[in-house]
Amino acid sequence: MFVFRVKMQFSLCILLSCLLESLSAHSDFYTSIGHMTDLLYTEKDLVTALKEYIRVEESKLEQVKRWASQLDSLSITATQDPEGFLGHPVNAFKLMKRLNTEWGELETLVLKDTTDAFISNLTLQRQNFPTDDDQTGAAKALLRLQDTYRLDSNTISIGNLPGVTYKSPMTVEDCFELGKIAYTDMDYYHTELWMSQALRQLDQGEESTVDKVTVLDYLSYALYQQGELERALEFTKRLLKLDSEHQRARGNLKYFEFQLLKQRSDEEEEAQKQKDEGKVETKTEEKPKKKGYREPLPERKMYEKLCRGEGIRMTPRRRSRLFCRYYDNNRNPSYLLKPVKQEDEWDRPYIVRYHDIMSHSEIEKIKELAKPRLRRATISNPITGVLETAPYRISKRRATVHDPLTGKLTTAQYRVSKSAWLTGYDHPLIDKINQRIEDITGLEMDTAEELQVANYGVGGQYEPHFDFGRVGPDLIFFLSTYFMVEL
Repeated sequence: MFVFRVKMQFSLCILLSCLLESLSAHSDFYTSIGHMTDLLYTEKDLVTALKEYIRVEESKLEQVKRWASQLDSLSITATQDPEGFLGHPVNAFKLMKRLNTEWGELETLVLKDTTDAFISNLTLQRQNFPTDDDQTGAAKALLRLQDTYRLDSNTISIGNLPGVTYKSPMTVEDCFELGKIAYTDMDYYHTELWMSQALRQLDQGEESTVDKVTVLDYLSYALYQQGELERALEFTKRLLKLDSEHQRARGNLKYFEFQLLKQRSDEEEEAQKQKDEGKVETKTEEKPKKKGYREPLPERKMYEKLCRGEGIRMTPRRRSRLFCRYYDNNRNPSYLLKPVKQEDEWDRPYIVRYHDIMSHSEIEKIKELAKPRLRRATISNPITGVLETAPYRISKRRATVHDPLTGKLTTAQYRVSKSAWLTGYDHPLIDKINQRIEDITGLEMDTAEELQVANYGVGGQYEPHFDFGRVGPDLIFFLSTYFMVEL
């Protein structure tokens, strides 16, 4: 998704949203769906090259097969009466010719390397391939979407995601890779989820190069790290049934049994102590939080609820006061004969949507201008105010910082996108759009920033943040207005 944004100091922030596919090759592919579309065409070219390589190899093999078939029938006839066969001078000559010349030509054909063109193409294309960071970033995006929309692993694995057009099921290898990336990040919560899914699919009979022993090894350790000793012990025993000589599992078995006995002993001692003191422990139905789980901050909870469509609902009475109208901004000359379509979205604060503000050709032109300029998005450091590249993390292990204004703990800003900036120097259309914004809103564009085009990547997001800039000790605030461009 691309967002067109103009920000005006002390006055205006205009966001124009539309879907965009960028066709430029850059690093950090996973942060921009637009740049990822290039990879599809790259892979298509590689498949074409691979099919050509197969065709050439099959052609070569077909020649060898024809040669072998001819010699096979000839050898059978010749060996039945060798002297009589060679008594014919032509047969004697052809035998000399075959062994001296034709077998040498066959050897040359077999040894001919037809891989050069394919390997050269592959090597050239690999320079623009995604990196390990891209693969990890895409994996973490899946985990972030899983958390935000509260999706279970099986729903994601079978590809049954809400709102998707193309369903794509995940293999055991895919699930295992997700769990392994989470494990590397010491995110044992997601390690458990995806190793369990990998194991579930293996138990259902799916064939895989990943074996149950390896999955069980990761799964048991992830459970142990979350304080679930009984389940960790259960899966360790299951692992040892499959591989009784597994050294790490044998050591873990003894350790988990010891820790479990110690835990039960401590619980019994605590219960006896409370009983002796005459205290009755109050039981609660609330499920205990897993070790390492960090409760999201309030603004984070609201942010995720809005993503799920669980935000504040407007009452029928309030909704009845919302209208659609044709709007000319106090008889602005540009819109007297052709007013714009205005729709009330919300009453407090007052939010309106303007429809059909940009034509399809204008949107396509902005896409074309923005594609080669897309760069990884930046955020304002909450302490220094300096713009810096946004980090990407798994949401369950979210970092926090102290808000410089309130002193309270708040989540660090993460932004998964790429941005480009456009001005009238890039194309006259930009000035034309800025003038249109000014005519519709009545707000002057003289102090506006350049038009910002943002393309969000896999699991793209921009987390809750204050829309102000910092200049020394001063804060520069921005008033925000939104325009949605619907394709």
